[in-house]
Amino acid sequence: MTDFSLPAPSRNGALPEAGASVADFAALLKPQVMSLVVFTGFVGLHLAPGHLHPVLAAVAVLCIAVGAGASGAINMWYDRDIDALMRRTADRPLPAGRMAPGDALGFGCFLAGSSVVLMGLVINWVAAALLAFTIAFYIFVYTAWLKRRTPQNIVIGGAAGALPPVVGWAAVTGDVSLAPLALFALIFFWTPPHFWALALYKTGDYAKAGVPMLPVVAGARETKKQMLLYTLLLWPCALAPYFLGLAGPIYGGAALGLSLLFTGFAVAVWRDRGDAAARGMFAFSILYLFLLFALLVMDPSAPGLA
Repeated sequence: MTDFSLPAPSRNGALPEAGASVADFAALLKPQVMSLVVFTGFVGLHLAPGHLHPVLAAVAVLCIAVGAGASGAINMWYDRDIDALMRRTADRPLPAGRMAPGDALGFGCFLAGSSVVLMGLVINWVAAALLAFTIAFYIFVYTAWLKRRTPQNIVIGGAAGALPPVVGWAAVTGDVSLAPLALFALIFFWTPPHFWALALYKTGDYAKAGVPMLPVVAGARETKKQMLLYTLLLWPCALAPYFLGLAGPIYGGAALGLSLLFTGFAVAVWRDRGDAAARGMFAFSILYLFLLFALLVMDPSAPGLA
């Protein structure tokens, strides 16, 4: 049983120093991950039919951001042992010994509860329930159950990262329909090739920490094959917003071109015996998703905008 009251030692045996900095608490929120989550949540809200007062829309986006940050903080609390073993995470506040575990857990729980309650009281309880489910899924299903047990951790756990546009949509409409589920599918099928590209050139880190990422368990060749398969599955997901009337032909053409490029990166990874192509695919994957969602907002040929 985890002892919440006693601070865990850092990777070099030292107890946490008193008083973590504001920067340490900000780092707990995983701001880089949060930014993409907030953006996709905003796009779901923007595309939803109906009207939400700008102040209420800002509150809804804030709740999504705080909920995402809460998930990151609790994830860092739970994963502090394996974070200490991996080079890319060893300097996070908990494994580096700059923060007591109880402080991180309390901070994350406070943010999680606050975001859900505020969403329910100010926006609606459907959006609040979806936000609560998103946070719980990331913490209990992905972090506590899947991450250390199966190479399908990213595949199944990716549902948590795919839900923000559904939450944003529900904030306006109070319900869920096929359109936000199409946005969910786009992020869901994007997640495995995105994270497996990272895992390919961080395999040693994951192996050292005992995290069964696909390259560790099945090897690089199988991982590259799965990445290529998922980029092909992304084609209909990327085009779904066009066929559902959420976007116009400019988006449709861009989705085709970007999906072709993403598949091209996957082919390059398949052929590459090093990790240069995987690094390039990881970087492009972020741009790919950002551009698709940006076009959903900005496409002048979209219905009602032309």
